[in-house]
Amino acid sequence: MKLNRSLTLLLAGAAMTLTASAASAQTNLRVFVSSQHRPDVWRKAFDMYEAKNPSVKVTIETGGNTSEAQAQYLNTIMTAKDASLDVMILDVIRPAQYAAAGWTVAFNDVIGKDADTYMKRYLPAYAEANTVDGKIVALPAFADAMFLYYRKDLLEKYGIEAPKTWDELTAAAKKVMEGEKDPNLQGLSFQGKAIEGAVCTFLLPYWSMGKQLVSNGKLNFDREAAVKSLAMWKGFVDQGVAKKNISEVATDDTRKEFQAGNVLFAVNWSYAWGQFQGADSAVKDKVGVVKLPAVKGGEPASCLGGWEWGVSAYSNNKTEAQKFVQFASSPEVSEFMAINAALLPQFGEVYTDADVTKAVPWFASARPVVETAKTRPVTPRYNEVSDIIRTTVNAVLAGTSTPEQGAEQMEGRLRRVLR
Repeated sequence: MKLNRSLTLLLAGAAMTLTASAASAQTNLRVFVSSQHRPDVWRKAFDMYEAKNPSVKVTIETGGNTSEAQAQYLNTIMTAKDASLDVMILDVIRPAQYAAAGWTVAFNDVIGKDADTYMKRYLPAYAEANTVDGKIVALPAFADAMFLYYRKDLLEKYGIEAPKTWDELTAAAKKVMEGEKDPNLQGLSFQGKAIEGAVCTFLLPYWSMGKQLVSNGKLNFDREAAVKSLAMWKGFVDQGVAKKNISEVATDDTRKEFQAGNVLFAVNWSYAWGQFQGADSAVKDKVGVVKLPAVKGGEPASCLGGWEWGVSAYSNNKTEAQKFVQFASSPEVSEFMAINAALLPQFGEVYTDADVTKAVPWFASARPVVETAKTRPVTPRYNEVSDIIRTTVNAVLAGTSTPEQGAEQMEGRLRRVLR
């Protein structure tokens, strides 16, 4: 009896030791995912990683409905050097900032000598956005870009082709608005409020004229092109194509107005497409999507969006976190998220994958737009750059500054930031 009892206690002790050993061997990764980017679907993707790596447990933390809200939260976490967060999803404008602050770790060591080849798998704009001074500071989670959405039914009714230039858009808007005689119908909606979207508003025609704002970290400002860009947007207001209070319009305002059937043309991100096809949408099955129009004589340009995976410099699990991010940024996961969450792929070939095109047919129209997308200035001082541009655009649209005054003030302020 004593022998059996001793043996039982011995086995129980061994079992406890093994359990404790297994627990200590397990790696717990905490991953921040923005709440508007389908964390429920990301959970399923992360389950796939756990199935392949039984010793890793991935916990999702969500928060923030806007890029600004997410950045505010993450900035607080990183400033406190909080080790509880291992991986974070970042707006495409932020990897350079976080790297400069020392908040993230580079991937070069885990990727190895073929880092350039590795990054060439992605759409070029994302390889550029995530590479700073030769260091790969983040890996793409999914792509995004600004699109021109239009009322397909109304253009067909008036025999109008989708516009290729902003002048064509103006003419089309005036013709349809005059014909419909609907006081609630706007010709064009875009972001005029002093938010991040207003930075893109300024840059769309500026880029279309072949101009760059920043080159190699230095300001490359073209005042004439800046005046034309600001004047074009203010012209839409003055001609009645855009509503008078466009300076108060944010990103989701544009989406809601178009979805309600009150807008002919809308400039917005890819997330809007799914909303437009919802059961409660007044424009379901009436929406077309094309590249952003070009300035006459210029080339179409879109504003690059999208989100990137970064690994915290304060994580106690950096190596495992980097391995996890490589999985989360893989073609396999890109395809999964495209099919199940309609998130745009960061790999060109995924757009033409048979399963993807079956699930989200409009992606066939999306790829040419994403390929015209340009990155907003890649600089550690982007927050200041963004604030200067967005407030200038807002002031011009509100009528408190002329395009000429706005361009002059913008140049002066940017030169103080980007010397």
